[in-house]
Amino acid sequence: MRSRKFLKAEQAALVWDAPGLVAGVDEAGRGPLAGPVVAAAVILDDQRPIRGLADSKTLTALQRERLHDQILAKALCCSVAQATVEEIDTHNILQATMLAMRRAVEGLRLKPAKVLVDGNRLPTLDVLAEAIVKGDARVKAISAASILAKVHRDRLCEQLHVEFPHYGFAGHKGYGTPEHLEALLRHGACVHHRRSFSPVAAALARAAGEVAVPADASMPLAVAASTVETVHLDLRTAP
Repeated sequence: MRSRKFLKAEQAALVWDAPGLVAGVDEAGRGPLAGPVVAAAVILDDQRPIRGLADSKTLTALQRERLHDQILAKALCCSVAQATVEEIDTHNILQATMLAMRRAVEGLRLKPAKVLVDGNRLPTLDVLAEAIVKGDARVKAISAASILAKVHRDRLCEQLHVEFPHYGFAGHKGYGTPEHLEALLRHGACVHHRRSFSPVAAALARAAGEVAVPADASMPLAVAASTVETVHLDLRTAP
């Protein structure tokens, strides 16, 4: 028979990682020059497993779309939230990402007992949370969140493309590709560009010092640059 002392120690251990619902959280869109940063939170249903969950960056667009629909249909609950371009420029991209993650968790219909977040930083939450490096490849709930966030943001960029087709948002999804940088040189920045990111700030500075006539009168002229926090980005192809 177990002693009273052993039973007490066994029960005390549960306080550190209480059983209950676990939510996975991830973001999409920290690196792009335009558009909001999007975060998602997902609580999966163990009774309705979803095959093929993985880091969204390793999946094709078609695979992400199919898994996106399955996650919405089978998960116990999901939440997608974002931080705006204005919030990114005001608070910086890291703090805006934490804000979007917090909003995603707070938007869940069910309150989790624990939240697992991809990366090495945690948003401010009122529940137990753990940061997991490469969690989008290691934890299915985080994989699901990465897929929802990525698909949601890609769809937003397709909407931006309809509004501002000359920037090519549908293709590069706001990332600093050579095509996107060329569009910035030709047309300046639009209202969806992040003015605290160095390529956009440079385009605004050029526009502020020059009186340029746009190739198409319907294309937006850049507004004057304000004091910005510079974020240096490497050129890369859109994921």
